[in-house]
Amino acid sequence: MLTIGIILGSTRPHRVGDQVARWVHEHASRRTDARFELIDLRDHPLPLLDEPLPPSLGRYEHEHTRRWAETIAAYDGFVIVTPEYNHGIPGVLKNALDYLYAEWNNKALGLVSYGAAGGVRSAEQLRLVAAELQMADVRQQVTLSLHTEFENFSVFRPADHNLRALDITLDQVVAWTTALAPLRATAAVTT
Repeated sequence: MLTIGIILGSTRPHRVGDQVARWVHEHASRRTDARFELIDLRDHPLPLLDEPLPPSLGRYEHEHTRRWAETIAAYDGFVIVTPEYNHGIPGVLKNALDYLYAEWNNKALGLVSYGAAGGVRSAEQLRLVAAELQMADVRQQVTLSLHTEFENFSVFRPADHNLRALDITLDQVVAWTTALAPLRATAAVTT
């Protein structure tokens, strides 16, 4: 069975992303076409990128990098739950992505973003990063406005239409994850 990681891309105190990630996970876990697991970046504290060699070489010097690589390598695809900070990707999420290379390759990526403008600018930046990491980002995404989907900007109360968007996103992630399986298998044989 496919295993999809749901990455919570914020570690800041009083974050609302944990509510969003739990919503995604709870809804996704009802599906029978894949297994979904939550990956909280708080559980994987990485210093600012400290590997002396480029990640594309796959020669990791530090134990924290090897642990992170093992975690990411275990998944067939991903959904990233990301806030938008200052029109962009949270630093902790960009750092976590930059640590690795091959572990991200040939995996599908769905995006669930939130912010004042639904987190769309963060999601667009993630699409650029995903392309360089040889990930296939799916078209559908979930965009959640802090003004309409969060009571007092702090309690997540998603409108019903967001479930439809999430279902389409998950459908696309599972389909692309399945389609990319031969590429992941070929890469595993060559390494």
